[in-house]
Amino acid sequence: MDYPNDQAPGAPIRSGIPEHGRIPKYYAVKAQISLLLDELGEGGLLPTERDLALRHEVSRETVRQALRELLLEGRLRRQGRGTVVAGPKLEQPLSLASYTEGVRRQGRRPGRHLIGLERFPCPEALAAEIRIGRGEPVWHLERVLLADDERVGLESTYVSVARLPRLDVEFEPDSSFYAYLRERLGIAFGDADERIETVLATPREALLIGTPPALPMLLLHRLSRDTEGRPVERVRTLFRGDRFSFTTHLGGTTHPGGTAHPGGTHASG
Repeated sequence: MDYPNDQAPGAPIRSGIPEHGRIPKYYAVKAQISLLLDELGEGGLLPTERDLALRHEVSRETVRQALRELLLEGRLRRQGRGTVVAGPKLEQPLSLASYTEGVRRQGRRPGRHLIGLERFPCPEALAAEIRIGRGEPVWHLERVLLADDERVGLESTYVSVARLPRLDVEFEPDSSFYAYLRERLGIAFGDADERIETVLATPREALLIGTPPALPMLLLHRLSRDTEGRPVERVRTLFRGDRFSFTTHLGGTTHPGGTAHPGGTHASG
């Protein structure tokens, strides 16, 4: 297989075109629109569906399918009654750092909008994860995640009331939960287990985040522990698939005999 000289690392091989060279019409239009996006730059206003259909001599439904994929990929975003070129995705590190720290490193302004903070008797499955007795009180903190006032995710945090008895009066809901634990309570994180999967948001979640229900989401499940190995939090976080990507650094683990093997990391958002 011949690789083009300008093939970017991580880009689809042969630009996603099969060896037999036959591609769907919408995909060819999508490729042409992608070149236009590079010319327009971030925030640039895309021509209307009608104008694009005339330009590429295809039906409006063909253009619509191409635009749907570009929207799902995060290359475009809706703005008012028009469509504009989106900026680069936010890169969230898979590490023991807060969402706030990750967003700030990219020059964006992090924020959170409180949906609710309530306490309830801990159910059995959750109690087993955070190592408290069934029925003991647990906090549920639910917040919409923001980046420059744009809604980009939804976070649910569960913590033991016994460990954080004054969470409802001491914690500022629009601030970093990790900073509160570290600076106010002196709790340091030791490690965490994290699982990532792709899901669709529920109707309620889509409404809170402000996205179509068909938009793919990245769902993170996390169980964090302190330096003594005691569970601190159980978190369920939805991130918009069109606005986020995740990064991590993989180190090497030396095994007997001096052989290094790739190793992953326990991580949190």
